[in-house]
Amino acid sequence: MAINSGSILLTFIIYLLFMLGIGFFFYKRTENLSDYVLGGRGLNSWVTALSAQASDMSGWLLMGLPGAAYLTGIESVWIAIGLGLGTYLNWKFVAERLRKYTEIAGDSITLSVYFENRFRDNSGILRTLSALFILLFFLFYTSSGLVAGGKLFSTVFGIEYNLALTIGAIVIIGYTFLGGFMAVSWTDFFQGVIMFFAIIIVPIGGIYNLGGISETLDKIRVINMELINPFTNIEGNFLGWISIISLFAWCFGYFGQPHILSRFMAISSAEKIKKSRMIAMIWVVISLVMAILIGMIGRVYLAEPLADAEKVFMVMVNRLFPSYIAGIMLAAILAAIMSTADSQLLVTASALTEDVYRALFKRNASDKELVWVSRLSVIGVAIVAYILALNPESSVLDLVSYAWAGFGAAFGPVVIFSLFWKRMTRNSAILGMLTGGITVVVWKQLSGGIFDLYEIAPGFAIASLIIVIVSLLGKEPSEEIQQEFERVGNE
Repeated sequence: MAINSGSILLTFIIYLLFMLGIGFFFYKRTENLSDYVLGGRGLNSWVTALSAQASDMSGWLLMGLPGAAYLTGIESVWIAIGLGLGTYLNWKFVAERLRKYTEIAGDSITLSVYFENRFRDNSGILRTLSALFILLFFLFYTSSGLVAGGKLFSTVFGIEYNLALTIGAIVIIGYTFLGGFMAVSWTDFFQGVIMFFAIIIVPIGGIYNLGGISETLDKIRVINMELINPFTNIEGNFLGWISIISLFAWCFGYFGQPHILSRFMAISSAEKIKKSRMIAMIWVVISLVMAILIGMIGRVYLAEPLADAEKVFMVMVNRLFPSYIAGIMLAAILAAIMSTADSQLLVTASALTEDVYRALFKRNASDKELVWVSRLSVIGVAIVAYILALNPESSVLDLVSYAWAGFGAAFGPVVIFSLFWKRMTRNSAILGMLTGGITVVVWKQLSGGIFDLYEIAPGFAIASLIIVIVSLLGKEPSEEIQQEFERVGNE
């Protein structure tokens, strides 16, 4: 299905030039590594909230989740509940304390540096291990965004997948390379706004064209009654505890996502977190509900079955709206893709610069040198992710779920315990991170029975258990570390 329309092409060109313009704007305002990777801790409440959620949801919000709902119906609501709860808990308990702790603990500008400073790890093991997991899982995560971009351009303009993939990759690399964190955050802000309105308008348009809410529900029931039952699959069988826990377990991923946590670290003051949390929750709840509705309504509205369910949003836009509106709606997918891919590229480049280049090769590197190392790292990481994305059969949701599990299990327990448990030790952080990450990688390779459980659940649980056991068996942290912990609570 190609949408050959000059007005849609024009909309895309204007949108992409606007994103690149933001990159050029902040290029001149990037003076040191802190500016490039954390924006000098200068984000306001609105940019923090919308950039965090836009970078969180990615292309899977308008492709992966609607595609899952198209195939399974309301069963996908368990993912939405898990994500909604995880978002709230992350903003409520992690955001403010992480903002304070990262500043007090040596003004840490990356998650890896925070771990090193928090536990006074002079060996560099924590920092290096963090960087390795960031590189591993963000390659898959960034690849998912590039796959989504390739599907978008190839579907809308009827061009060959690899060419479409190349176009999307070049634009994302462009403004991330130029402007760093502030460019990424401000583009994410605008992209979050576009995504929000598009995801509301499309299901409303579908319901209107089907004759209203009652008529839409009746038509869904005619297709398959199980589509509106959250406890059964489309064959009518009970989901079972493994399926429900697996879907709900997405909740645990939030505490370990570096591209989301970096927004908490970058807000101008901890006092602004509360306002950001309210903005973020409104955005998230509405967006998740509407994404599921798009998939379910698309099942009814589109008479012919889709070969690729993840294209349901694109096909509905093409059927529902004239080309000048469709261009804006389809730009929302591009916004969703870019808002996450750019954040992931930046975090990965930051880890390579801070935790590999400066930590292992050149500790006295100048700020100008480090900024350019980060920029070149953006290109390098993007090239590898691009190679991984060359398979057009790749599933956006599958790639995202693997990376989400990896970060959630490797970093999530370490982040939570480091923020709230004074007794936690350096060795427990190392072993917990290692156990969580390895569990995800190994569990993913197994299948059948209990191994069908989403890998984030066992990974998070085992890592947490290891952290508690190793901490209690080891020597208490130094007085200096404990006093710093108390200071964070008193701020």
